[in-house]
Amino acid sequence: MDHTSEQYPEMEQVLEPVRTSGSASLASEMENLAIQPHHRSAAPLSLGKKRAGRGAVSSGLTHECGVFGAIATGEWPTQIDVAQVICLGLVALQHRGQESAGIVTSEGHCAKNFNVHKGMGMINNIFTDDSMKKLKGNLGIGHTRYSTSAASEEVNCQPFVVHTAHGALALAHNGELVNCESLRKDVLSRGVGLSTHSDSELITQALCLNPPEGEVDGPDWPARIKHLMQLAPLSYSLVIMLKDKIYGVRDPYGNRPLCIGKIVPLTIGAYRHEKVDKLPAEGWVISSESCGFLSIGARYVREVQPGEIVELTRHGIKTIDIVDCPENRRHAFCIFEYVYFARSDSIFEGQMVYSVRLQCGRQLAREASVDADIVSSVPESGTAAAHGFAREVTIPWNNPPHQQRALIHSVLFPSKANLNFAEVLCKNRYVGRTFIQPSTRLRQLGVAKKFGALSENVAGKRLVLIDDSIVRGNTIGPIIKLLRDAGALEVHIRIASPPLLYPCYMGINIPTREELIANKLNAEELAKYVGADSLAYLSVEGLKKAVQLNMAVKKPEQVGHCTACLTGDYPGGLPDELEW
Repeated sequence: MDHTSEQYPEMEQVLEPVRTSGSASLASEMENLAIQPHHRSAAPLSLGKKRAGRGAVSSGLTHECGVFGAIATGEWPTQIDVAQVICLGLVALQHRGQESAGIVTSEGHCAKNFNVHKGMGMINNIFTDDSMKKLKGNLGIGHTRYSTSAASEEVNCQPFVVHTAHGALALAHNGELVNCESLRKDVLSRGVGLSTHSDSELITQALCLNPPEGEVDGPDWPARIKHLMQLAPLSYSLVIMLKDKIYGVRDPYGNRPLCIGKIVPLTIGAYRHEKVDKLPAEGWVISSESCGFLSIGARYVREVQPGEIVELTRHGIKTIDIVDCPENRRHAFCIFEYVYFARSDSIFEGQMVYSVRLQCGRQLAREASVDADIVSSVPESGTAAAHGFAREVTIPWNNPPHQQRALIHSVLFPSKANLNFAEVLCKNRYVGRTFIQPSTRLRQLGVAKKFGALSENVAGKRLVLIDDSIVRGNTIGPIIKLLRDAGALEVHIRIASPPLLYPCYMGINIPTREELIANKLNAEELAKYVGADSLAYLSVEGLKKAVQLNMAVKKPEQVGHCTACLTGDYPGGLPDELEW
């Protein structure tokens, strides 16, 4: 995926196209190409200041954020360092946002005050030893953020904390409200002021309003949450903390992920063969992804179901309510969680993300195989798919360079001989922001300082290079040039997802349609533009097939996936026009 400048801001520049024979005129005309007429067009939108930062990253995609919560069981004060557990949980979710982070904790006995620490930057720089000592508590929630719906400023750092007549409330939010304008007007009409453009503050203030049916003896938080879910059906996963409990909430479409884990005793080796529901609980965690559970001594329990409100207390977890999807529509879990956003060791819908990416590679090989010597990937997001592609492709017997190897494979594995996977790119993990301005020549080399080519694996080879997606197309060209300079005979690009054609309004910072390269160039034209010998995408149906192959869900008839960025079919319709 072309996500270079997401982590390396100095790479944010327009790269000149890598030109091959006959591609010069195509490259020069690229910016003037009209959007392909066969692509389904969404209605024009005036989205105002609220999404003014959308598409600001010059290449790649960015997720809005990750949420995490933890609560100790048994007697309080607990022996578990809850703040440390949350911090480590957020480190595991750092890939979901690198702009800001925050942790809020409660000691469980005072409704008026929470312990709060928030800041801009990476988690390890925000939470020092001194700041962690101040985050005492028996429960807490945390958040790591990349902004799509509000500016990257400290005022927008989460979790948000508000003080109500009934005590403090803290909230962390992953997603983006599709109908934020109508909800904003409703909140403002009740005399509540808003200090930011953040959806998350809007949700927090909306929860402070009485539900329509009223309240008899103090605040009915489940009723307030349910009312919010009916007003705003997507897109969000929420963790909400009160004095002594945490609520986890997933929108009725299940668009954003949320899962539950159990903190188990450190001596759990003796119980390693036991099922997780049989293990004793020292605490509970709730998170956007399960990838960090093992590192904090927790075990994956289950996903929060679409529309579910779950309550975590010192006594355990329980389901409070489940809000059905509007008009009995199918669920719409974001399919790009599988393609790119989630860490490969996370679990969604009963299957590990790595396995799905492997299957995407297999399906891609079935749809767009090519005669080559090796298969490789752009590290690390395309690696699982590349392994799947290599396992699926059979080496033809009539290909002289492969005959000896194919003969050996056919003896050992009579069914078929597969194409080899080999690394061809070496990633420099220490490239960071620099004050040195590169010359035009070095700028044209683009990603050379981020990647090196393993020339012994590349020289004289025809290779298939797998990536997970192409957004603007301004990174893959320099990679191809790097490989050709290292001696590659042919470079065939295969993308383990369909072409991105539409922006996302549900928490993913996908650029405008005009900036998406797939709206300007078809696969053959894009291959010429970036200097590849060929280029092909996985089909939408192929992606769905790969995702659904090994799903383990209770109600398969309700399962669905959001493919709006690929098809223009938005599960909740297009967002409100904004009038900020």
